[in-house]
Amino acid sequence: MIVPQREPARYLALGDSYTIGEGVDPQDTWPAQLVRTLNARGIPVAPPEIIAATGWTTAELVRGIARANPVGPFRLVTVLSGVNNQYRGISVQVYRGQFRRLLRRAISLAGSSECVIVVSIPDWGVTPFNTRRSRIRVAQTIDAFNRGNQRESAVADTHWVDITDLSRDDPHAVTSDGLHPNAGMYTRWVGRIAPVAAQVLRGSPSDPGGRAIRGARA
Repeated sequence: MIVPQREPARYLALGDSYTIGEGVDPQDTWPAQLVRTLNARGIPVAPPEIIAATGWTTAELVRGIARANPVGPFRLVTVLSGVNNQYRGISVQVYRGQFRRLLRRAISLAGSSECVIVVSIPDWGVTPFNTRRSRIRVAQTIDAFNRGNQRESAVADTHWVDITDLSRDDPHAVTSDGLHPNAGMYTRWVGRIAPVAAQVLRGSPSDPGGRAIRGARA
């Protein structure tokens, strides 16, 4: 009996400089590494379709999606957005409203909240790039932003994966700009994201309510 091959799942990655992998080779971005990891586990996934740009706030990402006008449904959508809101001093309350709109758009492109994974914002304040702002204050505001996107994720019933502590564990795992994660750090992120993505694509029961779901630690 011939078993038909499954069509590779379509994957859309929404974000900013972290999603495009500023400073690393295209094959070393975390969305590209995620696809390779899933394919290696026998879960066929097409190369990621990416809507992201360096410097984008969440509102700018929403507008970028509107301009790109992607056609769903996607079997997997990842969302990582908010660091530029925090960097520019936009309030958590404003961010949450923007993020809520972003999640609604992500869910509509996926066709189901079950297919959307929110990734927490890493802490840029610990990196060598940060020579002017209080690292404690940056950490506090990053945590506030992440509480906001986690709560919005819970309301929307999407998945949520925490990678922020990884950025704090190894603040020198960055590219030559001293700010953006290097390939090795992205590999550690994928160690947490991939188990949740595999669960989504295999269609197995999931943790409800957008509660924090962590993959195996790298």
